[in-house]
Amino acid sequence: MQGSLPRPDYVFEGAVGRTVAESDPASLPHRPGAPEGAPNVVIILLDDVGFGQFGTFGGQVETPALDRLAAQGLSYNRFHTTAICSPTRAALLTGRNHHVAAFGGIAESATGYDGYTAVIPRRTGMLGEVLRQNGYATAWVGKNHNTPTWEISPRGPFDNWPSGWGFDYFYGFLGGQTSQFDPMLYENHTLVPRSPDPDYHLTSDLVDRAVDWVDSVQAVPSGPYFLYLATSATHAPHQAPKEWVDRFAGQFDDGWDVYREQTFERQKKLGVIPNDAKLTPRPDELPAWDSLPDDQKRLAARLMEAFAGFTAHTDHEVGRFLDALRERPDWDNTLVFYIVGDNGASPEGGLNGTVDELTFYNGFDLPLETSLEHIDEIGSRTLHSHFPVAWAWAMNTPFQWTKQVASHFGGTRNPMVVSWPDRIKDVGALRTQFHHVVDIAPTIYEAAGITPPATLNGIPQDPIEGVSIGYTFDGAEPDDKRRTQYFEIYGNRAIYHDGWVAAAIASVPWAPSGQTVDIDTVPWELYDIDRDFSEADDLAEEHPEKLRQLQELWWAEAARNHVLPVDTRPLEARIDFGTIPNPSKGKRTITYRAGAGGIMEGAAPQLTNTSFTLLADVDIPEGGAEGMIFTIGGYTAGLAWYLQDGKQVYSYNFFTDRTRIVADAALSPGHHSLRLEFDYDGEGLAKGGTIRMLQDGELVAQGRIEKTVPVGFSSFDGLDVGLDRGAPVDFTYTPSFAFTGTLHTVTVELPPEG
Repeated sequence: MQGSLPRPDYVFEGAVGRTVAESDPASLPHRPGAPEGAPNVVIILLDDVGFGQFGTFGGQVETPALDRLAAQGLSYNRFHTTAICSPTRAALLTGRNHHVAAFGGIAESATGYDGYTAVIPRRTGMLGEVLRQNGYATAWVGKNHNTPTWEISPRGPFDNWPSGWGFDYFYGFLGGQTSQFDPMLYENHTLVPRSPDPDYHLTSDLVDRAVDWVDSVQAVPSGPYFLYLATSATHAPHQAPKEWVDRFAGQFDDGWDVYREQTFERQKKLGVIPNDAKLTPRPDELPAWDSLPDDQKRLAARLMEAFAGFTAHTDHEVGRFLDALRERPDWDNTLVFYIVGDNGASPEGGLNGTVDELTFYNGFDLPLETSLEHIDEIGSRTLHSHFPVAWAWAMNTPFQWTKQVASHFGGTRNPMVVSWPDRIKDVGALRTQFHHVVDIAPTIYEAAGITPPATLNGIPQDPIEGVSIGYTFDGAEPDDKRRTQYFEIYGNRAIYHDGWVAAAIASVPWAPSGQTVDIDTVPWELYDIDRDFSEADDLAEEHPEKLRQLQELWWAEAARNHVLPVDTRPLEARIDFGTIPNPSKGKRTITYRAGAGGIMEGAAPQLTNTSFTLLADVDIPEGGAEGMIFTIGGYTAGLAWYLQDGKQVYSYNFFTDRTRIVADAALSPGHHSLRLEFDYDGEGLAKGGTIRMLQDGELVAQGRIEKTVPVGFSSFDGLDVGLDRGAPVDFTYTPSFAFTGTLHTVTVELPPEG
């Protein structure tokens, strides 16, 4: 490591006399530029992608843009992630293992243990900050799932936003997922107005912004740039323009078992897996396609068609971005890492698939009948659809398991393609060395000629854990320079060492036990992956001594990397809502002005499983008014209080089951005090309640909400007052649906604690 950043402050070295004639000026202060010849650096990171999903690596969906980049660079078939989103991103951007960077789970599952706080320590400084202080322009475009949930609001604080991590520019969303058609976006720290374009799609928007940023910084040719482009594709919701979805009609009617077999054969023909690789069998927990009733097949096939359309559209848009870079004269000295997924394909749609994936995080499945009612809307802006677990398993061909299962390659092995025309001459080749996402940061430092600092902004730095993959750029050296790598997510564990993997799966994400798992009783498996590419042959009984050696190594690595304590509790038991520092916590009354909003649930008053009152002070003009008064959540689940046709309306969305309560009469012109009361039925989760709406003290409407959301409305549609910045709670209005009268204040009142 180099000494420290920032470099010492400016010291005047001229001479000062009584007058300018008697003085000598010094050079003006300036930041040193990047090392001579340092390349532009681009990281493209996709979301929830299986090894056997993109056509370049054997998937059924043709992906010509990735094909082209692979033909111009190197493909990697033994590259690994952490098995889930936030941890992979923390490891990627810091070069430290994910628990060292405090991301043992996603941001929403933060706990008070050192490896799980979801607050990236300053001792693990990010690529953006180091490169920025070494002469790079830096930008982050797309998904940010590493800001603590309680800091996602227009207030900040912004220390743990991209600007606080060394990125000069940020355009994207904060959280795990968002609507592709109705996202809530920030530019730096400012909420972005909704696009008026009826054909808007987030991936296209992110590509446009990335290209515009490159054009802007290159207009002042003073050094290289670092661009991190993180799409939310192909994470749920699986939404794409209709023409992209419809082109796959009927292509998946043979089901997931046939898909895996055909993909496996394509992978061998392409050479992205060895000829002696074995296709791992379907887990007992997943049904055979032929065992499904016709209606279930019909739903599953349509859900997969939407996912395929989303995949193809993503390849097209990323290809458009790469084509724009190829047009620039410095393309040959642009180092591109295209990481095809932050983990394997996702099982979070449940066994049947779903038209509202947020049910997964609320602990239940939508009935098959409900999804079938909406089958014609799948892939559109009205549904947060996600395919069945077995399709995720098929996308991860030839490996076992899926996202969240860090014990097996179905969760952790993702394709990667690297391009750098000035350096990589063995174009179109395959690299088979074992590497991990922590290896990207040291590769970039090496390529740029930068030594990571021992001290960054006054904070001593933890060692970089990664190993540069730069040695693979020059030739297909057979020896791996990464000898050891541990894995752990939610109690699912593995350890790689010198060609062997020991693995222990504590639970599968689509079938949580609801109880803590005793990790000492979880069986371990053993694989010789130098001879067994897909982890098909468990050798635990044949080599007990090797297994024991690797188990002990896992515990040593776990202790060294802040993995302990191993936490196998179900999500609802793992998160202590009493200790998460929501800034609204403890406030029994909060008053908002019109236009306030963009406040995510982690920073908003908690309106689940409780009674509450909303008060609004309004003036209605002649001719009446309409528009949003107060909303939280959106088309996944949420509530909205608004005026429509001049009447008060309360709309509650329980995962596509919507209840609307409408006042009998419109508000007359003039000043009014409006009141909405929700009386929750009692203690516990997800109970019903009674709604009453009052106007100037008189009851104007009353009704029942029979089922309420137990955990959270949305991970991306926050609280808004006077308009709706995100996706709508119901489809009788179109956001932003700004209030057309005068909305002075809205007050939220919660009952006394205890």
